[in-house]
Amino acid sequence: MKNNNAVQHNNQTASEQTLSPDEGHVLHKVRDPVCGMAILPDRAHSSIRYQDHQLYFCSASCESKFKAHPDRYLTEDASEHSHHHHHDHHEVSPDQIKQPHHQAEKENSEGVWTCPMHPEIRRSGPGSCPVCGMALEPLVATASTGPSDELHDMTRRFWLGLLLAFPVLVLEMGSHLFPDLRNTLPPQYNTWLQLLLASPVVLWCGWPFFARAGMSLRNRSLNMFTLVAMGTGVAWVYSVIATVFPSWFPASFRNMDGLVAVYFEAAAVITVLVLLGQVLELRAREQTSGAITALLNLAPKTARRLDHDGHETDINAEDVLPGDKLRIRPGESIPVDGIVIEGKTTVDESMVTGESMPVTKTKDDPVIGGRLIRQVVLSSVQRKSVMKRCSHELFRWSLMHSVRVPPSREWLTAFQAGLFLW
Repeated sequence: MKNNNAVQHNNQTASEQTLSPDEGHVLHKVRDPVCGMAILPDRAHSSIRYQDHQLYFCSASCESKFKAHPDRYLTEDASEHSHHHHHDHHEVSPDQIKQPHHQAEKENSEGVWTCPMHPEIRRSGPGSCPVCGMALEPLVATASTGPSDELHDMTRRFWLGLLLAFPVLVLEMGSHLFPDLRNTLPPQYNTWLQLLLASPVVLWCGWPFFARAGMSLRNRSLNMFTLVAMGTGVAWVYSVIATVFPSWFPASFRNMDGLVAVYFEAAAVITVLVLLGQVLELRAREQTSGAITALLNLAPKTARRLDHDGHETDINAEDVLPGDKLRIRPGESIPVDGIVIEGKTTVDESMVTGESMPVTKTKDDPVIGGRLIRQVVLSSVQRKSVMKRCSHELFRWSLMHSVRVPPSREWLTAFQAGLFLW
């Protein structure tokens, strides 16, 4: 049985490959050093050569940003550029040629993080999207995927912010509901206490919003975090000045107590509400990825590989190469996606296809990794690709579509954000 090998390349982190159906050859995609978008060289807006690197840009904006601060963008990916430049020009020994490429592909794919809203954004580690500010997700799920650090961090910031923002809200708005509270604390002390309580909420709990807003301004892609940072930041700065330097304001700004009105409660409450929204969103995405992780856990961790003499060897399922022959017995699960080359069996595919009845599989039929063999010995299965496991594809599909919104809604959101900023 012939092996359906996927197109592979050692430099997958720096360039992706696409098989052109019309021309029948591999087209190498390169990444814009500014925004990280994957583009074809012949479709790039422009390109320049800088320090022995040929760089391509998706737009004039990215090119101008790079020319203004080239060292900043090269420093962020210096090790990555050095790695790929080395692989493009070094000589390969015959022993190295015999080494399988699947290990490099697996490491590169598992180490790539992407944005569900902007899949063209690729990074070598966790962080936030430079376009929309959303937390990045791993491109490839693994069975050992643990709790999200982003969710843990946002949850911690939310609870601390809620603990501090509630007293601020009571200090400012409580007297409107209960007039007797007005006399419990002198107005000047009330304002200073709000300053002490609200500052950690805005500056520490809401710091990720300011960081993402700064990134959006640098990339000229205004988003929700730009609005949040501007609203809470302006309210907090104004209130601090009004508290510390009330004499700077005209008399018309002062109340009967000689104090200037402050908006600490607005800045603190808005920060906490946005944190709550982030926690709910990340928790929903965590549940989605958790379901896919459970699906990955169904696949066995080891496989029984057949050598040329028919002897069986137990190996790690992740070490199965394209073309390897595996033996699977009744009651066992299929370790990887592949093609039946010998034997006949029935397979439970209900978790993937929804088919309630076992599906009969014979020679040349495809099988899905993680499915249970019901009866009859399946003599051998040949793996057909390296990283194209069905469960991985399901994870990528759910990642890209769990938060995807229609183009009309994206346009409306961008228009509203621009209108409010204007």
